[in-house]
Amino acid sequence: MRDYLRRLPVFAGDLPSFDPAAAPPQPHTLFVEWLMAAVDAGVREPHAMTLSTAGPHARVLILKNVGESGWQFAAHAASPKGQELARDSAVALTFYWSLQGRQIRVRGHAHPEPAATSAADFLARPEGSRAEASLGCQSRPLTDRATLDRAVTEAGRRIAADPAFVVPEWTLYTVAAEEVEFWQADKQRKHTRLRYTRGPGGWTRTLLWP
Repeated sequence: MRDYLRRLPVFAGDLPSFDPAAAPPQPHTLFVEWLMAAVDAGVREPHAMTLSTAGPHARVLILKNVGESGWQFAAHAASPKGQELARDSAVALTFYWSLQGRQIRVRGHAHPEPAATSAADFLARPEGSRAEASLGCQSRPLTDRATLDRAVTEAGRRIAADPAFVVPEWTLYTVAAEEVEFWQADKQRKHTRLRYTRGPGGWTRTLLWP
Protein backbone atom coordinates (compact mmCIF):
# COMPACT_ATOMS: atom_id res chain seq x y z
CA MET A 1 0.00 0.00 0.00
CA ARG A 2 2.86 2.41 0.76
CA ASP A 3 4.27 1.97 -2.75
CA TYR A 4 0.80 2.31 -4.26
CA LEU A 5 0.19 5.58 -2.45
CA ARG A 6 3.60 6.94 -3.42
CA ARG A 7 2.83 6.33 -7.10
CA LEU A 8 -0.36 8.40 -7.03
CA PRO A 9 0.10 11.79 -8.74
CA VAL A 10 0.25 14.93 -6.64
CA PHE A 11 -0.40 18.45 -7.96
CA ALA A 12 -1.05 17.20 -11.48
CA GLY A 13 -1.85 19.76 -14.15
CA ASP A 14 -1.20 23.48 -14.22
CA LEU A 15 -1.12 25.36 -10.93
CA PRO A 16 -2.05 29.03 -10.54
CA SER A 17 0.51 31.60 -9.48
CA PHE A 18 0.41 33.43 -6.18
CA ASP A 19 2.38 36.58 -5.35
CA PRO A 20 2.16 37.20 -1.56
CA ALA A 21 3.53 40.73 -2.03
CA ALA A 22 0.37 41.62 -3.95
CA ALA A 23 -2.00 40.12 -1.37
CA PRO A 24 -4.69 42.47 0.01
CA PRO A 25 -4.45 43.74 3.61
CA GLN A 26 -7.39 41.65 4.86
CA PRO A 27 -7.66 37.85 4.55
CA HIS A 28 -11.35 37.68 3.67
CA THR A 29 -10.66 39.72 0.53
CA LEU A 30 -8.01 37.26 -0.65
CA PHE A 31 -10.29 34.36 0.31
CA VAL A 32 -13.04 35.67 -1.97
CA GLU A 33 -10.52 36.09 -4.81
CA TRP A 34 -9.36 32.50 -4.41
CA LEU A 35 -12.93 31.21 -4.08
CA MET A 36 -13.98 32.92 -7.31
CA ALA A 37 -10.88 31.54 -9.04
CA ALA A 38 -11.80 28.04 -7.82
CA VAL A 39 -15.30 28.42 -9.25
CA ASP A 40 -13.88 29.60 -12.58
CA ALA A 41 -11.49 26.61 -12.60
CA GLY A 42 -14.39 24.18 -12.21
CA VAL A 43 -13.69 23.09 -8.63
CA ARG A 44 -16.71 21.19 -7.33
CA GLU A 45 -18.28 22.50 -4.12
CA PRO A 46 -15.51 25.05 -3.50
CA HIS A 47 -17.56 26.38 -0.57
CA ALA A 48 -17.30 23.02 1.22
CA MET A 49 -15.01 23.17 4.24
CA THR A 50 -13.86 20.98 7.10
CA LEU A 51 -15.00 22.29 10.48
CA SER A 52 -12.80 21.09 13.34
CA THR A 53 -13.99 21.52 16.93
CA ALA A 54 -12.35 20.87 20.27
CA GLY A 55 -14.02 17.45 20.64
CA PRO A 56 -11.79 16.75 18.78
CA HIS A 57 -14.11 16.16 15.82
CA ALA A 58 -14.08 17.17 12.17
CA ARG A 59 -16.80 17.22 9.55
CA VAL A 60 -17.45 18.85 6.18
CA LEU A 61 -19.96 21.71 6.03
CA ILE A 62 -20.96 24.37 3.53
CA LEU A 63 -19.79 27.95 3.96
CA LYS A 64 -22.80 30.28 4.20
CA ASN A 65 -21.11 33.67 3.95
CA VAL A 66 -17.81 35.46 4.44
CA GLY A 67 -16.97 39.08 5.09
CA GLU A 68 -15.03 41.39 7.34
CA SER A 69 -16.72 39.94 10.44
CA GLY A 70 -15.73 36.37 9.59
CA TRP A 71 -16.75 33.05 8.03
CA GLN A 72 -20.29 31.73 8.61
CA PHE A 73 -21.84 28.27 8.84
CA ALA A 74 -25.07 26.94 10.34
CA ALA A 75 -25.93 24.02 12.62
CA HIS A 76 -28.58 22.69 14.99
CA ALA A 77 -27.61 23.75 18.51
CA ALA A 78 -28.53 20.31 19.89
CA SER A 79 -26.34 18.46 17.39
CA PRO A 80 -22.94 17.14 18.48
CA LYS A 81 -21.16 20.08 16.86
CA GLY A 82 -23.61 22.54 18.40
CA GLN A 83 -23.00 21.09 21.85
CA GLU A 84 -19.24 21.12 21.31
CA LEU A 85 -19.37 24.77 20.28
CA ALA A 86 -21.37 25.60 23.41
CA ARG A 87 -18.60 24.07 25.54
CA ASP A 88 -15.66 25.48 23.59
CA SER A 89 -15.99 28.02 20.78
CA ALA A 90 -12.47 27.43 19.41
CA VAL A 91 -12.64 26.09 15.85
CA ALA A 92 -10.62 25.64 12.69
CA LEU A 93 -11.88 25.72 9.10
CA THR A 94 -10.00 24.07 6.25
CA PHE A 95 -10.63 24.54 2.53
CA TYR A 96 -8.75 22.41 0.00
CA TRP A 97 -9.00 22.78 -3.77
CA SER A 98 -6.88 20.01 -5.27
CA LEU A 99 -7.30 21.18 -8.88
CA GLN A 100 -5.41 24.34 -7.96
CA GLY A 101 -3.18 22.97 -5.24
CA ARG A 102 -4.61 25.50 -2.82
CA GLN A 103 -5.44 25.24 0.84
CA ILE A 104 -6.86 27.84 3.24
CA ARG A 105 -6.82 27.41 6.99
CA VAL A 106 -8.88 29.60 9.31
CA ARG A 107 -8.49 29.52 13.08
CA GLY A 108 -10.63 31.44 15.58
CA HIS A 109 -13.79 31.29 17.68
CA ALA A 110 -17.35 30.59 16.50
CA HIS A 111 -20.02 32.88 17.94
CA PRO A 112 -23.80 32.40 17.48
CA GLU A 113 -25.66 35.08 15.59
CA PRO A 114 -28.94 36.59 16.93
CA ALA A 115 -32.07 34.45 16.67
CA ALA A 116 -33.56 36.57 13.88
CA THR A 117 -30.44 36.14 11.73
CA SER A 118 -30.39 32.39 12.35
CA ALA A 119 -34.10 32.17 11.50
CA ALA A 120 -33.50 33.95 8.20
CA ASP A 121 -30.78 31.43 7.37
CA PHE A 122 -33.12 28.53 8.15
CA LEU A 123 -35.91 29.92 5.97
CA ALA A 124 -33.48 30.37 3.08
CA ARG A 125 -32.81 26.61 3.01
CA PRO A 126 -34.63 24.35 0.52
CA GLU A 127 -37.86 22.84 1.85
CA GLY A 128 -36.36 19.36 2.08
CA SER A 129 -33.38 20.62 4.04
CA ARG A 130 -35.67 22.43 6.46
CA ALA A 131 -37.72 19.28 6.93
CA GLU A 132 -34.65 17.18 7.79
CA ALA A 133 -33.18 19.87 10.06
CA SER A 134 -36.46 20.14 11.96
CA LEU A 135 -36.12 16.54 13.18
CA GLY A 136 -33.20 17.40 15.47
CA CYS A 137 -31.93 13.79 15.44
CA GLN A 138 -28.48 14.25 13.94
CA SER A 139 -25.95 11.53 14.86
CA ARG A 140 -28.46 9.48 16.88
CA PRO A 141 -28.74 5.75 16.15
CA LEU A 142 -31.15 4.98 13.27
CA THR A 143 -33.04 1.66 13.20
CA ASP A 144 -33.54 1.59 9.42
CA ARG A 145 -33.80 3.83 6.36
CA ALA A 146 -37.59 3.55 6.25
CA THR A 147 -37.81 5.27 9.63
CA LEU A 148 -35.82 8.20 8.27
CA ASP A 149 -37.95 8.40 5.14
CA ARG A 150 -41.20 8.45 7.15
CA ALA A 151 -39.91 11.11 9.54
CA VAL A 152 -38.70 13.38 6.74
CA THR A 153 -41.96 12.96 4.82
CA GLU A 154 -44.01 13.89 7.89
CA ALA A 155 -41.74 16.85 8.64
CA GLY A 156 -42.07 17.96 5.03
CA ARG A 157 -45.84 18.08 5.40
CA ARG A 158 -45.48 20.27 8.49
CA ILE A 159 -43.11 22.62 6.67
CA ALA A 160 -45.45 22.85 3.67
CA ALA A 161 -48.39 23.63 5.98
CA ASP A 162 -46.42 26.31 7.83
CA PRO A 163 -43.76 27.82 5.53
CA ALA A 164 -42.75 30.32 8.22
CA PHE A 165 -41.88 27.57 10.73
CA VAL A 166 -38.35 27.90 12.16
CA VAL A 167 -36.48 25.44 14.33
CA PRO A 168 -35.63 27.44 17.50
CA GLU A 169 -32.30 25.63 17.88
CA TRP A 170 -31.12 26.43 14.35
CA THR A 171 -28.06 28.63 14.73
CA LEU A 172 -25.93 30.62 12.35
CA TYR A 173 -22.35 30.86 13.61
CA THR A 174 -19.69 33.40 12.66
CA VAL A 175 -16.05 32.42 13.00
CA ALA A 176 -14.10 35.50 14.05
CA ALA A 177 -10.71 34.58 12.64
CA GLU A 178 -7.49 35.08 14.58
CA GLU A 179 -5.24 33.47 11.96
CA VAL A 180 -5.79 32.73 8.29
CA GLU A 181 -3.21 30.90 6.18
CA PHE A 182 -3.15 30.70 2.40
CA TRP A 183 -1.18 27.78 0.97
CA GLN A 184 -0.24 27.52 -2.70
CA ALA A 185 1.33 24.27 -3.86
CA ASP A 186 4.47 24.09 -5.98
CA LYS A 187 5.47 21.02 -8.01
CA GLN A 188 9.00 21.24 -6.60
CA ARG A 189 7.54 21.41 -3.06
CA LYS A 190 8.59 25.04 -2.67
CA HIS A 191 5.08 25.83 -1.51
CA THR A 192 4.05 29.42 -0.83
CA ARG A 193 2.50 30.01 2.58
CA LEU A 194 1.14 33.37 3.67
CA ARG A 195 -0.28 33.76 7.17
CA TYR A 196 -2.51 36.62 8.32
CA THR A 197 -2.56 37.24 12.08
CA ARG A 198 -5.02 39.57 13.77
CA GLY A 199 -3.58 41.96 16.35
CA PRO A 200 -4.65 45.13 18.17
CA GLY A 201 -3.73 47.23 15.14
CA GLY A 202 -5.34 44.95 12.55
CA TRP A 203 -3.93 42.21 10.34
CA THR A 204 -0.26 41.47 9.78
CA ARG A 205 1.09 39.21 7.03
CA THR A 206 3.96 36.75 7.38
CA LEU A 207 5.60 34.39 4.90
CA LEU A 208 6.15 30.87 6.26
CA TRP A 209 8.59 28.14 5.30
CA PRO A 210 6.95 25.26 3.37
